[in-house]
Amino acid sequence: MMTRGIVAILLGGVAVLGCGDDSKPAFDVRASVAQLAVTHAPETAELEVIDASGTQVAHATTDNLGSLMFRDLAPGKGYKVRTTAAPIETVGPLEVMSQDSSAVPDSFYAKQKLVAGNQYITTRDGTTLSTFITMPGPIEMGPYPTIVTYSGYDEARPGAPAVDASLMGLCDSLPILCNAPSNPSALIAGLFGYATVSVNLRGTGCSGGAFDYFETMELLDGYDAIETVAAQAWVANGKVGMVGLSYPGITQLFVASMQPPHLAAIAPMSVIGDSASTMLPGGILNDGFATQWITEVIAKAKPYGQGWEQGLVDGGDKVCAENQLLHQQYVDNVAVARAIKFYDPAKHDRYNPTTFVGKIQVPVFLASAWEDEQTGPYFFTLLNKFTSAPALRMSVYNGVHIDAFQPAVLEDWFDFLDLFVAQRVPVDHVLERSLAPQLYQKVFGASLQLEKSKLIGSANLEAAIATWKSQPPLRALFESGSGGNPGEPLPGFEHSFSQWPPAETTPTRMYAQPDGSLAAAMPATTSPGMTFTLDPAAGARGILVDGSVWDLIPHYNWRQPATGDAVVWVSGPLAADQVMLGTASADLWLRAPVVDDADLEVTISEVRPDGQEMYVQSGWVRASVSASGPAATSLWPAPSFLEADSKRLVPGQWTQVRVGTAGFQHVFRANSRIRISIDTPGDTRALWQFSLEKFPSVASYEIGVDSAHPSSVVLPVLAGVTAPPTLPACPSLRGQQCRANVPYVNTLAN
Repeated sequence: MMTRGIVAILLGGVAVLGCGDDSKPAFDVRASVAQLAVTHAPETAELEVIDASGTQVAHATTDNLGSLMFRDLAPGKGYKVRTTAAPIETVGPLEVMSQDSSAVPDSFYAKQKLVAGNQYITTRDGTTLSTFITMPGPIEMGPYPTIVTYSGYDEARPGAPAVDASLMGLCDSLPILCNAPSNPSALIAGLFGYATVSVNLRGTGCSGGAFDYFETMELLDGYDAIETVAAQAWVANGKVGMVGLSYPGITQLFVASMQPPHLAAIAPMSVIGDSASTMLPGGILNDGFATQWITEVIAKAKPYGQGWEQGLVDGGDKVCAENQLLHQQYVDNVAVARAIKFYDPAKHDRYNPTTFVGKIQVPVFLASAWEDEQTGPYFFTLLNKFTSAPALRMSVYNGVHIDAFQPAVLEDWFDFLDLFVAQRVPVDHVLERSLAPQLYQKVFGASLQLEKSKLIGSANLEAAIATWKSQPPLRALFESGSGGNPGEPLPGFEHSFSQWPPAETTPTRMYAQPDGSLAAAMPATTSPGMTFTLDPAAGARGILVDGSVWDLIPHYNWRQPATGDAVVWVSGPLAADQVMLGTASADLWLRAPVVDDADLEVTISEVRPDGQEMYVQSGWVRASVSASGPAATSLWPAPSFLEADSKRLVPGQWTQVRVGTAGFQHVFRANSRIRISIDTPGDTRALWQFSLEKFPSVASYEIGVDSAHPSSVVLPVLAGVTAPPTLPACPSLRGQQCRANVPYVNTLAN
């Protein structure tokens, strides 16, 4: 068969292949940013990519659907894709785009027309993204304030009733109740008068392309989706906001960093600070939630992997069927994560929102929980990085993954969306608020109320925004679970701060003493250290027995460490309440008699006057990668995780190792004692598990507690914050497990 001359041209941002004759191409190739995507080729056929000089730059074999992705190609013209076996079939020349050269004119977005229901948004490389849209009324009655959700979940799944038969009568006034998007943030916004646009990112659902965790095209697609939606005549103010919790919360950080000009504001909730700090906390692979999550996302990114795609295809959706062809060309991000040993800025900064949220130039509303069992507690690295956001509100609290939906946060969220997306003075939605107890009963198992906005009655929008901005940007909701019935997501009190870390923080150091106590003074004499043995099984153990971590009082089993498995220090009774907010650092002198590394966990807890012990927070690190980076402070070691900074332990030699805890907030009441436990990672989290270092022999460690090796812990004590006098029930605080206090006897080194 003769070689076909294929010319890649960009028509309105979509790569279209035009043949030099009327014959059909041997296979289809879509040119993109640093990529070429092949479909409709023979299955298991070897293809190669030839650059303009005739040099082979890539080769691989198509899958059983006849598809193949060539990634990481250098931008340029003149590429060809061809078979390697006779008869030789060639497609090209093709242009692989750079990010800059991929840009399209505004007319590309404006010519796309979106309506309510299921449809597709076309991106700059011609890939189509599956989209589901709801409106609070007829399209001709718009424009409507509009929000976008964007993730690899089932965002664009066709709508379904969100209520049972008893509430179906409300569908005439609140149509979203009977045609609800799958994303709960979109559903809530829709109830309060917003149009909702739910978009599946490429390679998932009915969207085209192949999945790869936060690749460049995923960010550019998000940009294109924002601009396409904002160009619709039914969108109020010509701008849209983004909302979402967890995955559709994290995507907002990435998309907003691309600065789409018609993005009005973002409201990310329950997010990560860095992909690495969730996947590899302290340099130790999180082989629990993190790997399980990406494994599940990949499984659902396979052809028809989410289930609902088949229904659309059976109903005649040919685009969805075509888009499945590339879905087997996903990147195995689990294998990638397992291969990572060190942080490589050139490769990994693009997955680290802490490095780029400073580029976000729209108002930001962020909410996250310190004990989040899924995304984790390391979001604190974001809290001082939104330096370009013109308006900022960050809510932090003890709690679990879904607790961003608690009333105290949602009430502020509604104000934020009204002010910066709808651009209106908040009004009272009486009917919608009346549904809150029933919806909260389904989510939390508690009938909670939403209070009306305090901004109602503001003279105008400018006055309302000024009032909103007059509040400090960091809002700490303390002792969530104690403000109503035990375990209900209602704070006991709150306090706001002008910055992170709070200026009111005093780093307070306490030294470990030879008798197992903690004191302000360094130990004055020499003495043996305290030893513990690595527990190889601990990494795979969680604390949830059964039920759900989202229950008001989850069924936890927070194990006491066995004799010889931990080193424990306990302070004397506190003379007065100590309120803490921030991170902590355990600065240890460590010696390993035999092995050359250590996986360490440090846990802070409160030993209460009532004989109960309440969990506060933990931190983890692998000693060989624990060297501090340039951002280190007395309260946060900021390990660099760079290979150049790594160093194995020398058996028998004392080494200083800093173990930073994640952020936390807690009130240690008068007469309580502060407990610091050092042991093997595990036994503290509901869903996180740790892939521990394996050694050929028993690994034991010695922690110094004398004048020559003074181990200590630095805690973030706040000034000027007064807590209610009542000691909360134990358990009651969300995300903070309890157990009866059992004094621990340390094992002394020989």
